[in-house]
Amino acid sequence: MLHIPSEAQKIVVDGATVDFYKLAKEGQSTYYFDTSKEGPPHPMVNAMSGLGLIKGTNDTLVMINHKAPGGLFAKLGDDVKYAIEDLDGGLVKVVFSYDKDAISESDLTQTSCGA
Repeated sequence: MLHIPSEAQKIVVDGATVDFYKLAKEGQSTYYFDTSKEGPPHPMVNAMSGLGLIKGTNDTLVMINHKAPGGLFAKLGDDVKYAIEDLDGGLVKVVFSYDKDAISESDLTQTSCGA
């Protein structure tokens, strides 16, 4: 939990295979999960579960992973924006948010890396 704020509260997320945390500040929530020690399909499964939490909101989702999840990015529509930040130890932090005005919508049921 090195990259998850200590004040974040553990929550239950349907379909998740790792712990999720929520931090609410100034009317906005940020959800966190760490799949840096997990292999496929855990990063994809948990990202899709987490994206369901923020869909249609101004909230954000933070994923800590061992690499940028290219297979996940390929499955996302224009409605999901993301920014990647390199962390110490070769990890990456991906911050997801939603664009309510996007033309295409992501299918959050696609939880495998295959086509």
